[in-house]
Amino acid sequence: MTPEDAAASIALVRIDHQYRIGVEWTGNRGEGTTSYKAYGRENLVTAEGKPPLEGSADRAFRGDADRWNPEELLVAALSQCHMLSYLHVAVLHGVVVTGYTDVATGVMTQTPDGGGRFREVTLHPVVELADPAQAALADSLHAEANRKCFIAASVNFTVHHEPTTTAAALAQRGGGATQ
Repeated sequence: MTPEDAAASIALVRIDHQYRIGVEWTGNRGEGTTSYKAYGRENLVTAEGKPPLEGSADRAFRGDADRWNPEELLVAALSQCHMLSYLHVAVLHGVVVTGYTDVATGVMTQTPDGGGRFREVTLHPVVELADPAQAALADSLHAEANRKCFIAASVNFTVHHEPTTTAAALAQRGGGATQ
């Protein structure tokens, strides 16, 4: 069975995945939530078998800038999911990726009532390829990866992609070709 046939047969079956995450507020400074300034935003995010993730609010909302905030984690989830989806579709299309980095950015707009929502996230993946002749194909795979990304399919704002594709410097890895 080819990878394409396997993917097609999986598409016919609904598969549910469940995730269990714990969040514990650790910011009680002794007064609880008696006022907006009385409590800390510190928290721990946990999942069985993994180290805890130290969280807080964004610094703009009296959070600890040294801890991860939910907005950063959302942008990180989109970036990581796109990368993993991209690597998968690269395999399906015979594109050999030898490196991948991203510096993702997000824009959240706060509303006058104190709420807000993300307006957009832009991914800036830099993809390194073994074969520079596949650059156009590699660039086109970002659209397919976006459609396959579970997180991007779950948000109600646009996820933009501004990819850069480079060729691997094979000589540095012991190969004969260079960029």
